[in-house]
Amino acid sequence: MLLPPRTIRVAVAAAAAALAVTVGLAGCGDSDDSSTNATTSSTSIAAAPSSVSATPADDNAAAPTADSLKATLIEFADPAVSTDDKAKLIVNGDARKANIDQMNGMLAGYTLTFAVDNVATGDDTATADVTITSPHGTAPAFPVTWQRDGGTWKLSDTSGCLLLGFAQAPCTPA
Repeated sequence: MLLPPRTIRVAVAAAAAALAVTVGLAGCGDSDDSSTNATTSSTSIAAAPSSVSATPADDNAAAPTADSLKATLIEFADPAVSTDDKAKLIVNGDARKANIDQMNGMLAGYTLTFAVDNVATGDDTATADVTITSPHGTAPAFPVTWQRDGGTWKLSDTSGCLLLGFAQAPCTPA
């Protein structure tokens, strides 16, 4: 069952506002601007069966690109990708497998596209503005965070839960 476009837009806007406040407050801490990079990729790619995967890297790997972060989103939203493979794309993914199964059911036959802009990276985190377009329209851009975990850039647990919530598969509070 797909949600009406207004419901999706309201949920995205509310979540984006809450996440923006959280990210904004986290950004008030001590940071070294010399280690921050900005990257933009505003092209959209449809979530379709593919073999695109998260960007594996070693601990000394370069910052992720907008395209590599977008590839993670595409794979995460692809209903043809197994739950086990999607669990590897999110920090704490094993604890989110039931949510991922539910999301896969909701996304069957539903095409999403993504735009990733304004990538800012730190030591082990990357944040970007993400815009999701569905058959019902385009949601406002909202911040999504990735973390380097075991040498791989993964969606943070918070951002993964946000995306799961958009697909009517919300995470249970910890």
